[in-house]
Amino acid sequence: MDIVIYLIIALGGLGGGYAMAMTVLRKSIEKRSEDLVKEAESKAEVIKQERMLQAKEKFIQLKAEHEKSIQARNAEILQSENRAKQKESTLSQKIEETRRKQAELDAMKESLKSQQEIVARKEGELEKLHRKQVEQLQIVAGLSAEDARNQLVEALKNEARTEAASHVKDIMEEAKLTANKEAKRIVVQTIQRVATEHAVENSVSVFNIENDEVKGRIIGREGRNIRAIEAATGVEIIVDDTPEAIILSCFDPVRREIARLALHQLVTDGRIHPARIEEVVAKVKRQIEEEIVETGKRTCIDLGIHGLHPELTRMVGRMKYRSSYGQNLLQHSREVANLCAIMAAELGLNVKLAKRAGLLHDIGKVPDDEPELPHAILGMKLAEKYKEKPEVCNAIGAHHDEIEMTSLISPIIQVCDAISGARPGARREIVESYIKRLKDMEALALSQPGVSSTYAIQAGRELRVIVESEKVSDKDAEMLSFNISQKIQNEMTYPGQVKVTVIRETRAVSYAK
Repeated sequence: MDIVIYLIIALGGLGGGYAMAMTVLRKSIEKRSEDLVKEAESKAEVIKQERMLQAKEKFIQLKAEHEKSIQARNAEILQSENRAKQKESTLSQKIEETRRKQAELDAMKESLKSQQEIVARKEGELEKLHRKQVEQLQIVAGLSAEDARNQLVEALKNEARTEAASHVKDIMEEAKLTANKEAKRIVVQTIQRVATEHAVENSVSVFNIENDEVKGRIIGREGRNIRAIEAATGVEIIVDDTPEAIILSCFDPVRREIARLALHQLVTDGRIHPARIEEVVAKVKRQIEEEIVETGKRTCIDLGIHGLHPELTRMVGRMKYRSSYGQNLLQHSREVANLCAIMAAELGLNVKLAKRAGLLHDIGKVPDDEPELPHAILGMKLAEKYKEKPEVCNAIGAHHDEIEMTSLISPIIQVCDAISGARPGARREIVESYIKRLKDMEALALSQPGVSSTYAIQAGRELRVIVESEKVSDKDAEMLSFNISQKIQNEMTYPGQVKVTVIRETRAVSYAK
């Protein structure tokens, strides 16, 4: 191609042969085009042949794979047919076996039916024979079958009652011996494990002063200071000839303590006038109220009692300023709580519940108002008001037998209260009044007909009455014990409870000479 172009340029350079050069060039181009077309056609034919060969090979491969899958599916179908034939054969065998067993069962049913008919026939014969024998026995014994059965049952009942009564008596005697021994052990161990002081605190009702000059300052000009103190505290202040002492008189121990502390601060400070008195009393009241609440909380923490209502906690704190027969109420309640916990643990009862009831058992002695109710009943109502458990409420109300005991914790509270109040040194009492009370108790019992002698024992908590056996029978002794207890209850004032025991015995004495 390049040669042709050079030739054209050369001819063009000659000037005259341009047309000829173009003709030659055209022919050359046409020839070249024909050659290219032929070459392309030959290459296309070759590619066509190759593509046809590839397609044929692919078709052959796909055909082979298809035939292989058909063969595999046919093999699976053949296996399924074989399994179905095997199952059909097995089912046929089972059906045949079932038919055979059904035939055997039908035969057994027929056999049982015939046997039942035979048994029924024999039972009928036996029943006739039994009735005949019963009739013969009734004729011989002169009793019907019902009467004989009743007599036999009654005899067996009487025999069983006799044996049961004997066993019950033995068991009761053994239980009493064991219970008394176990109760003594538990009480002794409980008392031994609780160590408390014999000398307990008592609310102070006497205010000591350094000299009698302070009395004049306390009274003030025309008595204005003493009137201001009495008006602010609600306590009657008695200033008499007692040397270096002023008596504070009030039924409320908290008020009495407020008055004592206020007087102490006023005397120490030296400024005693109505305005100062009101200021000091108000301050002491706040201090006492805070101390009451703090004492109640500290007591509950010490005893491990949780969830107590704030008002009950405050009442527990008020016990610190309350005494009963010289025994500080808070110390007494703490002691009872500890005793109850130990005794409940020994008996396998709820220790926390017993300790809670022991602490609250005298809560009715320290309410803000003083209704005309026994302190046990009032304490029970307060416990119910502040959502205490029924066992605790019953133990509080029943510890002096005002209500019936409904739980095992109630007698434990009663026993521990008696232990705490009756131990030596727990309570103080004027000797003269104590001796007079015991003599009055003995005289009251001695005035009854048939009584020969009386003895007050256990610090006045038990009265032994000995009667003449010729004049008083056993039934009269029971009535006498009840009458004496009622007279003591109605005519005398005493702490706790008094047990009245009437003893009647007969003695026969003779001498061998």
